[in-house]
Amino acid sequence: MRMIRLALTVALAAGSIFAQAGDITGAGSTFAYPIFAKWADAYKTNTGVGLNYQAIGSGGGIKQITSRTVDFGASDMPLTTADLNSKGLMQFPAIMGGVVPVINLQGVPAGKLRLDGKVLAAIYMGDITQWNDPAIAALNPGVKLPDELITVVRRADASGTTFIFTNYLSKVSANWKSKVGCNTAVAWPVGVAGKGNPGVAAYVQRIRGAIGYVEYAYALTNHMNHSAMINAAGKTVEPSIEAFQAAAAYADWTHAPNFYQVLTNEPGETTWPIAGASFVLLPTRVDNAARIKDVMKFFSWSFAKGQPQARQLDYVPMPANVVKLIEQDWTQEVKDKSGHAIW
Repeated sequence: MRMIRLALTVALAAGSIFAQAGDITGAGSTFAYPIFAKWADAYKTNTGVGLNYQAIGSGGGIKQITSRTVDFGASDMPLTTADLNSKGLMQFPAIMGGVVPVINLQGVPAGKLRLDGKVLAAIYMGDITQWNDPAIAALNPGVKLPDELITVVRRADASGTTFIFTNYLSKVSANWKSKVGCNTAVAWPVGVAGKGNPGVAAYVQRIRGAIGYVEYAYALTNHMNHSAMINAAGKTVEPSIEAFQAAAAYADWTHAPNFYQVLTNEPGETTWPIAGASFVLLPTRVDNAARIKDVMKFFSWSFAKGQPQARQLDYVPMPANVVKLIEQDWTQEVKDKSGHAIW
């Protein structure tokens, strides 16, 4: 993870000033950053074309592609058809994965603490403030919980990971839904704020008694302690590619307008409840057709060649039938300034 952190730091600090003339540029999701970085390294080795990607959060990615300062944006919150049309964009899913609660709790091994959605929402509301609270203890018989203050860690930036997390909390807690709601940025009742998935991970690692939420690749590569979750079927599950695949199985990409899908709190005994996709945003009318075609070539190559790398980080690759739908959409939606298809 040290190399990923370093690359992310360079991208955030330098923006696009290090991009070579032939490089494609993107900005947005930190959820997808680990796999984009892997794909970019392999793609440059194979083609000589680089990717300069600024992992600034989904909100920043939406803003940058809307202003056309990058070739593509990336967001873990899918945009509605109305939003896409108003911004002159199309979207497609690039990868699926899971958001996991991560904790810094002495004496409790990874996966041994169980949480459910209502308790997790109450922690983030500030209603549960101690790790040995009776509500947490009831879910964890036999686990020695410390009499320790909970420090809530959340995102400082507009974030698709936050959208996935708060969408889940809104589905399982009426109190959360009515008082806080679901978006890339919300009025958090409590907590300290970290920028990006790396910022949240760093705070949780430093603060004893902390809890945060990150894309699973950050928990894996940082060797972070995660909680298990009780899913919609009432079963205890741990994060894994199989649990994320179980959630992804409920996605109906064929009939979803503009691929709009949210994968939180899906049914199934083995399903991880806080799952989602990361979406790529492209302009539908472009001046530099060659550059946008390079973006499509990058993702087409990644879909075809990048599945082993995705699985190594416990992401769920897009199925072949969905990739076919995506490439059909490229042909139909993305045109040059003369109205001709680019793909």
